[in-house]
Amino acid sequence: MTPEDHTSPLGPSYHRGPVTLRGKMIPQSTSTQHFLSSDYNSDWIHSDPWRVLRIQAEFVDGFGALTELGPAISIFGSARTATNNPYYQAAQTMGKLIVQKGYALITGGGPGIMEAANRGATEAGGVSVGLGIELPHEQGINDWVNVGMSFRYFFVRKTMFMKYSSGAIICPGGFGTLDETFEFLTLVQTHKAPSMPIVMFGTQYWAGLFEWITTTMLAEGTISQFDTSLITFTDNPEEAVARACPNLS
Repeated sequence: MTPEDHTSPLGPSYHRGPVTLRGKMIPQSTSTQHFLSSDYNSDWIHSDPWRVLRIQAEFVDGFGALTELGPAISIFGSARTATNNPYYQAAQTMGKLIVQKGYALITGGGPGIMEAANRGATEAGGVSVGLGIELPHEQGINDWVNVGMSFRYFFVRKTMFMKYSSGAIICPGGFGTLDETFEFLTLVQTHKAPSMPIVMFGTQYWAGLFEWITTTMLAEGTISQFDTSLITFTDNPEEAVARACPNLS
């Protein structure tokens, strides 16, 4: 009990670690009593405090797996792209060219565009990273990944993309690809992440979205002209890689 307990209208205080509880919030038993009880309910492993430890563990595992990766480029795109699609073939070419420039290649580790890029990198003898995500219908890490990890949490996974990427190539994709694209753009725009090249591959695919950005967002002043300059558009795999890969010193 501390001096302020005598003057508090709620009476004595109970301290549970850094948390202070008063009045009706004071528990009837201590945390240690709960822990040592033989019939203690195991629901605690699904609680938010325990979830924080799992999140922490994912960060530790991710940093441990990637900290010695060296410079790397991320390629994003749809998991639904078929192997006979020109975008699949372009992503495979870009994966190959990236590792030939001395970079590791990072994708989300799934099928489609991700598989194509990993395949190109692996066939060229490079480091081919796949950062997967636990989803109800996820197919798992594709067969062309030689450094793979699966995450429970999207935000931990995206931190790994941002921390270990020196540039990004965005191929046609869906909501997940848009999420990753605007994560990169937002963090670079706000200087929360170092400036890096961001290349949108497939000008026709992205044209409608970025026409709206320039004619609506820019016109309304919700973004600046500088913000639109963060993005490069191309349909050429060689140009995409050339623009996405900073010169290695």
